[in-house]
Amino acid sequence: MNVSFTLVSGNRKVGPIPTSMTSSESCPSSCPFMKCGCYAKAGPMLWHWQKLNKGLHALVWDAFCAVIKRLPRGQLWRHNVAGDLPSHNGDNETIDSNALSKLVAANHGKNGFTYTHKHNRAANLPLIRHANDNGFTVNLSANNLSHADKLAETKAGPVCVVLPSVIDGNVIRTLLTPAGRKVVVCPATYREGVTCSNCKLCSRADRTCIVGFPSHGTSYKKVDRIAAPDNLTVAGIA
Repeated sequence: MNVSFTLVSGNRKVGPIPTSMTSSESCPSSCPFMKCGCYAKAGPMLWHWQKLNKGLHALVWDAFCAVIKRLPRGQLWRHNVAGDLPSHNGDNETIDSNALSKLVAANHGKNGFTYTHKHNRAANLPLIRHANDNGFTVNLSANNLSHADKLAETKAGPVCVVLPSVIDGNVIRTLLTPAGRKVVVCPATYREGVTCSNCKLCSRADRTCIVGFPSHGTSYKKVDRIAAPDNLTVAGIA
């Protein structure tokens, strides 16, 4: 497993904060977007990911954790603009508890956050919950609104969800899941000047709302087939 670190991101939606990336072998096979619209498998992101997979500009895990430990107190940073949490013994569905614990400890006093699709196995949920309880925010990534309700019920951490491309944040900014949970459309997807660096919503482990990301890019039609709304209700509209 290879990891890379960028001190100041050039991604216009992330903003100028530190970011990391983990090689694609960390991604769980159960993620439905792996072969169907993964945003990291297109454009410049794919180029950087492929280089990391080959070991270029890569760090071993302990060296990466040492870099995170040296970040200034309170520093906001995003783990994995591509990739997922560390895998146990090559099993990409299971989180390596020791590796994640090292990262949580390194993040102490900082404001790190990430997203994961490694929530299908019950054994992973306590590890995710522990990270969230100890200052490292791990968002559970949902495939659609119904799935978001299921993940929220685990209480392992905050939830984010992929939304259909028809959701325009300039028109619809708040949705409800089938179970009535509030979904806030990511402000960076429709407001100029909003980035992860100044929004920080996804870094809040204690938030009650779900954050939604409308599908986009060249593969949005493939993503829409997974994210298509079922029982979608627009908050405030009958």
